[in-house]
Amino acid sequence: MDSLRHLKDEEIVILLNDLLEQYGYDFTDYSFASVKRRLQRVYTTDRFPSFAEFRYRVKSDPVYLTYLMEQITVNVTEMFRDPAFFEALRKHVLPVLATYPFIRIWHAGCSTGEEVYSMAILLHEMDLLHKSVIYATDINESVLEKARKGIFPLAHMQQYSQNYQQSGGQQEFSRYYAANYEYAKFSELLSEKIIFAAHNLVTDRSFNEFQLIVCRNVLIYFNKDLQDKVLHLFSDSLEQLGFMALGAKETLRFTSIASLFKPIVQKEKIWRKIST
Repeated sequence: MDSLRHLKDEEIVILLNDLLEQYGYDFTDYSFASVKRRLQRVYTTDRFPSFAEFRYRVKSDPVYLTYLMEQITVNVTEMFRDPAFFEALRKHVLPVLATYPFIRIWHAGCSTGEEVYSMAILLHEMDLLHKSVIYATDINESVLEKARKGIFPLAHMQQYSQNYQQSGGQQEFSRYYAANYEYAKFSELLSEKIIFAAHNLVTDRSFNEFQLIVCRNVLIYFNKDLQDKVLHLFSDSLEQLGFMALGAKETLRFTSIASLFKPIVQKEKIWRKIST
């Protein structure tokens, strides 16, 4: 059956050009193998009879485009994901930021927002939330809409609570949300300090100066040139002595901005900007 065939590389290029020219989504510098794998999964799962019909659907159906964007942009996240990372923030980064009169944090590639709410909880517990604002951005409008609601499956709360405790949390995790049937709605005390907005790391510029930038497990899907471009964007967006945190498989080593930063918690991929 034709729908089970593999998409050709030239067909992937055509589709990526469509997304760029018609919608402004630039995936041309993403890891080609990664994007191809995700597009192939969608093409196979939705059983299109031909590439032409797949292409037509993407170009003519805004709802399907939203769905496709969710499949291309990876949205794997959870609250207090990698507890040791949040423990490192609690011990090594936030005590420094506590000395600032105002704290601006950029969480780039925030997905559905679980890690952003985790950050807000950390700030609250260290009595810093009142003087903080978290800018949470993503290229994907549909995941941002989910993040704004602050509503997550109640079935996930046991795991999230364990993560929270392992990160050094001392409170009852359930104090931060209200359970309603199968869902947990997180407190507006947290969300009122979060600004969710669309931002494309590939094409958009810096929009503020930050003391902390968090972008975890996003750069691994970019090629080297795009990684370098985004890291320069982050460096330009950080004030002197600001902190940057990346994902477990990401690094500043061997990049063009490596000399501008020193590792603070190397295992948890946290650096501090020491030069401009």
